[in-house]
Amino acid sequence: MYAATRPIDRLDAVAYLSRMAKLPIVTLPDPILRQVSAPVERVDDDLRRLIEDMFETMYAAPGVGLAAVQVGIPRRLLVVDAAEEGEERRPLALINPEILWLSDEKRVYEEGCLSIPDVRVEIERPARVRVRFLDKEGVQQELEASGLLATAIQHEIDHLNGRLIIDFLSRLKRDMIVRKFKKQAKGGVAA
Repeated sequence: MYAATRPIDRLDAVAYLSRMAKLPIVTLPDPILRQVSAPVERVDDDLRRLIEDMFETMYAAPGVGLAAVQVGIPRRLLVVDAAEEGEERRPLALINPEILWLSDEKRVYEEGCLSIPDVRVEIERPARVRVRFLDKEGVQQELEASGLLATAIQHEIDHLNGRLIIDFLSRLKRDMIVRKFKKQAKGGVAA
């Protein structure tokens, strides 16, 4: 994990982490989840190995998306795959994603989060989104997404901005969840 004062213009952790196929997922209450992730400075083989490891971690969890900060690397990188069960995988890596447009039409999904296990929150988000990003070859792309893919992209970009699904809850409910995870982190039994 990077300390807030440690420079992160290099992916120092990647060389160590990329030897592992499945990465450890950071969970609440780890403060790194509240950090705003820094831009990725270069797209190279180390970053591509991290992307592959993130996909393997996401699929093993199992999940629909994973942000680099969730594996302890506060960089603007996320992976998603919104393929339905039984469909062929559609892995998508977004480097330095930027939302260009959100639809006025809204959609509600019950969202879970690999960093907050066993918590699900109904969240209303724009039904469609257009994003600009670099692909794993460093080529700028634009994508308009709808449905689960749009929701997953917005959820993961929230992670890059230090925002979690519990932020959509009332303060009382959010505080109860945070207390539960702090107690678990200290080795206590959750109520």
